[in-house]
Amino acid sequence: MKHTISTAESCTGGNIAHIITAVAGSSDYFKGSVVSYCNDVKVKVLGVNAADIERYGVVSSQVAEQMARGVQKLLDTDYAVATTGVAGPGSSDGLPAGTIWVGVASRTEVKTRLLSLGSDRIKNIEDASRLAIDFLQEAFGIEVPHI
Repeated sequence: MKHTISTAESCTGGNIAHIITAVAGSSDYFKGSVVSYCNDVKVKVLGVNAADIERYGVVSSQVAEQMARGVQKLLDTDYAVATTGVAGPGSSDGLPAGTIWVGVASRTEVKTRLLSLGSDRIKNIEDASRLAIDFLQEAFGIEVPHI
């Protein structure tokens, strides 16, 4: 792979980075990850607009998009993937468990996708991680080697 990738993860807690880095040779294209579990990290490190968190909620298309752009800029990568959501088992901010936004970015565009999964926390983290990688590949026609 000739392109570089980074991740910004909230609800997946670094699992996307784990899945990618479990493949030998991933250091050739994977630059790193920011696990931004709290809003302060999203704002201070990734550059997410605090007003957008207030306006749209932390689990939103807008925040997923800004997280992807933020980590892409921070780590200077060709592509980025970000997740923000409610892993479960309970609800949060009126959103049911399994509500997860994925943002993917190339140098020229950002796309988001809403996932509606179940209430099983571990399954949601695993499924969202794999679906996020699939979305990145599908959105930009790239291959991301992963386990």
